[in-house]
Amino acid sequence: MEITSAQLKELREKTGISVMQCKTALEEAGGDMDKAVIILKKKRSEAADKKSDRVLGAGAVGVYVHNTNEVAAMVLLACETDFVSKNEEFVALAKDIAMHVAATNPGYINRDELPEEVVKKAKEVFATEIEGKPAEMQEKIMEGKLASYFKDQILLEQDFIKNPETTIGEMVKGAVHKFGENVSVAKIAQVSVK
Repeated sequence: MEITSAQLKELREKTGISVMQCKTALEEAGGDMDKAVIILKKKRSEAADKKSDRVLGAGAVGVYVHNTNEVAAMVLLACETDFVSKNEEFVALAKDIAMHVAATNPGYINRDELPEEVVKKAKEVFATEIEGKPAEMQEKIMEGKLASYFKDQILLEQDFIKNPETTIGEMVKGAVHKFGENVSVAKIAQVSVK
């Protein structure tokens, strides 16, 4: 199957991944755009996992102040080198994440930050809801309820407000894939008048 330049352009616009990687994904998917997106997301996750133990010595601070001047947010998006931290796309990603933080005010960056006490209390509340369910299903049901409950509180699991088809975590993994370095949200802060 021949891959057209229009297909390449569309996939590149959707993912921000290089033309060569888009072409490879489209060839692997037999020209199916949806499959190609899935293939690229899978490769993005694999790339992020490989680079996750690298030292983050640089970064960019993304700042967003809403036009009402009643809410603002700051995000420290960390990376390995100054070369990447000064890249326009990297800085724009930090600003986009800051805008998202201003809008959603997540309590945690990732699931690892959840205090055990908070998880324990949530489990106690949901325990009554899974009573009477088959024993082999209770753990899976509990995991699903906890994931659903905490999704709105964990930045990396939230759907991006400008594009609900992708999460903040997927955007960060995409940056790892795009820049070839470990990228991580290191700090977030939101302040508001109300």
